[in-house]
Amino acid sequence: MFLGEYTHTIDDKGRVTIPARFRAELAGGLVVTRGFDRNLMIYPLTEWQEMAERVAARPVSDESVRAFRRRIFAGATDLEPDRQGRIVLPQYLREFAGIDGEVVVAGMYDYIELWDAEAWREVRLAVEDNDDVSRWQALGI
Repeated sequence: MFLGEYTHTIDDKGRVTIPARFRAELAGGLVVTRGFDRNLMIYPLTEWQEMAERVAARPVSDESVRAFRRRIFAGATDLEPDRQGRIVLPQYLREFAGIDGEVVVAGMYDYIELWDAEAWREVRLAVEDNDDVSRWQALGI
C-alpha cells in the first residue's frame, strides 16, 4: 500500500529515489508510464499485469480502447530499483511530466504518482481549496 507524499531531487542522470517505505512492494519490479495529468504513474509489476490483462481483454476494435492502450503501453517502461532504491527515468517520460529538479513521489494506495514539485503544489492546492463536497459524494464513496 502506497500512502503519503515525499519530495526528492532527480539527479543529472535522471535517477529518482523511491521512498524507503515503498521499496519492498517494488522489489519485484515496477512499470512507469505516462499519467493522465502530465505526471507519471508507477505500478508494482503485479498490479501492472492485472491492469494490463483487463485492458487486453477489451476489444481492440473500440477506438477508445486503442487510444488508452497507446497512452499507457507505448509510453511504459519496466524498471528495477538499484540497491539505493533509485530508478532511472527515461528522458521521454521526464519531458512528458516536466520533471527536472524537485520531484514529488505521492502514494495513491495501489500505485504511485511522480510529479514535478511545482505542478504537484498546484494540483494539491486545487483539491484542497475545492470545498464542494458534492463532487466527492457523486463518487459513491
